[in-house]
Amino acid sequence: MQKQPVRKAVVAAAGFGTRFLPQTKAMPKEMLPLVDKPIIQYIVEELVDAGIEDVIIQVRNTKRAIEDHFDLPSSELIANLRSGGPSKEQLIKEIKAIPHMANFIFVRARAPYGNAAPVSDASHLIGGEPFIYTFADDFFFAQPSRFKQMISLYQERGGSVISCIEAQDEKDFSRYGFIGGEQVEDGLFKAVKIVEKPGKDKAPSNLASVSSYLFEPKILNYIEKEKSRLEPDREFYIQPAMQAMINDGNAFWGLKIKNSTYYDTGDKLEYLKTVVDFGIKHAELGEDFKSYLRTLRF
Repeated sequence: MQKQPVRKAVVAAAGFGTRFLPQTKAMPKEMLPLVDKPIIQYIVEELVDAGIEDVIIQVRNTKRAIEDHFDLPSSELIANLRSGGPSKEQLIKEIKAIPHMANFIFVRARAPYGNAAPVSDASHLIGGEPFIYTFADDFFFAQPSRFKQMISLYQERGGSVISCIEAQDEKDFSRYGFIGGEQVEDGLFKAVKIVEKPGKDKAPSNLASVSSYLFEPKILNYIEKEKSRLEPDREFYIQPAMQAMINDGNAFWGLKIKNSTYYDTGDKLEYLKTVVDFGIKHAELGEDFKSYLRTLRF
């Protein structure tokens, strides 16, 4: 039976970005540039390319820069660019296209804090549809894109889908959630257990849950049940809701994203690595940037 189309996405962008202070005192970390485009725009473009129509972004009141970025450009900016003549026309076209990529809806973050909160805050906008849940500071560069791979699996098998990588070193086991389960085919696992930041000794496998999920809408009920049981001052994690769904017989698939590189720009060193990678790949600057890197001596 044909599954419902996946048309909605929730993007978590309400973190404080403390690892990047003082830079993030006034600028959201999701707006840090990868050469000439903010990180969050890459993620939105990937969502839109996969067929997402409604992009729901959870923000804080200190993150107006994100809302402004996906709004219409100011008349002053357009006038300034037009004064630069025909060479600026492509820039005008690009910035005018940004607010028309999708239907953008912004929701303000509310207590409690944790990775289940963005979905809870956006639940009234999701309704009875499957949806993508993703973060605004880490992503995959993949062919086809991770969201296309996840949606394709959902259409084929149903259930919920978790994008995954294999842990590379011991610190990963204290940074990510991990999946335990049965390998169904190469790179595809049926999850029976999901544990958040277990440490290497307690991890059920080396398959780390990173960056994004495709959820069936019933996850919303499980999240609200977990919220009602949450103790004061405790983080509101999504993994217990996912585990409760699994325990009730709902399918969860751990999908190792194929033909991909994973970027975690929420970490300073990984952000620097990502900037270098994107600089090398840049259509206009790449060759000159590579020539510059070859001149460096350490």
